[in-house]
Amino acid sequence: MHHKLEDIKVWNKAVKLSTNIYLLTQNFPNVELYGLVSQMRRGVVSVASNIAEGAGRSSQKEFIYFLKIATGSSYELQTQLLISFNLGFINKEQKENILNNIYEIQKMIYGFIQSLEKSNV
Repeated sequence: MHHKLEDIKVWNKAVKLSTNIYLLTQNFPNVELYGLVSQMRRGVVSVASNIAEGAGRSSQKEFIYFLKIATGSSYELQTQLLISFNLGFINKEQKENILNNIYEIQKMIYGFIQSLEKSNV
């Protein structure tokens, strides 16, 4: 039950979001390199990586498990993004743009989980 990563739309969006977060955090203060920058980068990579790991597993149950971990990582990223905004590291437009991407990924993962659960019945 392996899935081809390139065909998983939410994985593609998560990879694109990872690239955007890396670019966004390049402008953060150096003092945050091991703080928010590191946390945000690890969190966003975790979203795409967990989708990928689940896609390579042998059962839908395992895939769903990793999709849920990816969702949790997306909520962590959402929190870190808001903290970054509150500290003035990003502007409102940047915050809203990234948040909209996160929300879209969360909805897509939720829908993917629902479809996998239905096909598993």
